[in-house]
Amino acid sequence: MNEVTTTKRGGIWTITLDRPKANAIALSTSQEMGKHFKAFRDDQTSRVCIVKTAGEKFFSAGWDLKAAANGDSVVGDYGVGGFAGLQELRDMNKPIIAQVEGMAVGGGFELMISCDLIYCTSASTFALPEIRAGTLADAASIKLPKRIPYHVAMDMLLTGRWMSSEEAVRWGLVNESLSDGQALEAKVNDVADLLASGPPLVFQAIKETVREAEGARFQDTMNRVTKSQLPTVDKLYNSEDGLEGFKAFAEKRDPVWRGR
Repeated sequence: MNEVTTTKRGGIWTITLDRPKANAIALSTSQEMGKHFKAFRDDQTSRVCIVKTAGEKFFSAGWDLKAAANGDSVVGDYGVGGFAGLQELRDMNKPIIAQVEGMAVGGGFELMISCDLIYCTSASTFALPEIRAGTLADAASIKLPKRIPYHVAMDMLLTGRWMSSEEAVRWGLVNESLSDGQALEAKVNDVADLLASGPPLVFQAIKETVREAEGARFQDTMNRVTKSQLPTVDKLYNSEDGLEGFKAFAEKRDPVWRGR
């Protein structure tokens, strides 16, 4: 059985991790995930990616502690996209949706927050228990205080406590909590359909601009945008799609996005 699979529905890709019992991620798993995410990034016909895992109990338990106990080093080659194949993958300028069912723990939590949109079930729970193992949740320490209030992020990082889906929605950690797996899948598919029908060059420009703005001064990033110094923005401003929205409005029709 393949631990990582990709299915395609038009421009929508679904990358699924299926590694019983807890969808834990070893070095080889991370490397394989990176290959799938890179393929999605580089495919000219792909538009949006759904990240999901098999089973209802665990979205992912994160790093495979059993593999580590058997000599699978925590420090090693995680593959092209870093741990879990996504959080360090360069130039990922397409929308990524996390479909979270069950517990998102440690590295599984970090995989989740590497996505642009996050939807979960009401039974989903979240935790960063690395503190209890005497180690650092490195990606979460960098990202989480920028996503939710600082004191809430530090509470999770310093205590390793669990957060419910209700609290995750309240703090804006996730976009929405759905009643069960069936409702979750329907919601994620609806969002994916919406994004797949949208302007891909604009999405690319949004993601690059947001990424470049992180940690930079507002005016510095604005100058780069207005001077077309970001590759995706330059491509958008000189594309057919860059005019299509205006033409469609003037002609009172729906725009047809061609990604060029």
